[in-house]
Amino acid sequence: MFLLAAISLGFLGSFHCVGMCGPIALTIPVNRKSFFSILSGSLIYNLGRIFTYACLGLLFGLLGQGVAFAGWQSLLSIVLGSLILILLFAPKMSILPLKLGSVMHLLESLKSRIRTLFGIHTYRSLFFIGLLNGLLPCGLVYLGIAGAIATGDALKGALFMAGFGFGTFPAMVSVTLIRERISISFREKIRKTVPVFVGMMAVLLILRGMNLGIPYVSPSIEKTTTGSSQHQCCRK
Repeated sequence: MFLLAAISLGFLGSFHCVGMCGPIALTIPVNRKSFFSILSGSLIYNLGRIFTYACLGLLFGLLGQGVAFAGWQSLLSIVLGSLILILLFAPKMSILPLKLGSVMHLLESLKSRIRTLFGIHTYRSLFFIGLLNGLLPCGLVYLGIAGAIATGDALKGALFMAGFGFGTFPAMVSVTLIRERISISFREKIRKTVPVFVGMMAVLLILRGMNLGIPYVSPSIEKTTTGSSQHQCCRK
């Protein structure tokens, strides 16, 4: 169920990717001599993104695993969902100091490396562009990370983020294949639909933490004999 949710999030959120991350996918240095070369280049670039997402999912899933063991999983799910809603309805609100010098320096270094790789027309460079692109700030990726944390398991977190990445696959590959037909106005229109799906995901996270006893949507969480938390609907 969690994997289906991840793929759905990626697929529905891929409209955001086209609007925000589309410029990179539109200009990646693929060999445009044939349909196969364009397709293969796009696939390698996107596999790089998905690999980064999976690594992030593993890391944050491990964090969620520790939170679940401590018995704070419900609270964390509610906090994450609430934070997403706050950021969604108050996009200009800054929860964290985003102008930290070290963070900005790291971001500029990342962008500079991507620009350098754009001048290298190889499959290897395409893969690394995807790897680095997966680290760029993105609200949708943050939402995916919230889902990975909420899984409460390192492996499930990695699978969640990998599923999220594969959900974005169709739209991102299509952007590279038919870039001449995608206008800026079209990307802007579809980008505006994303807040609806983000809001739905945030509400689901809040419901999940409320332990309402609704299977899969808001299952009850009970303490196990080891002190960790476990969803009631998932027990054998």
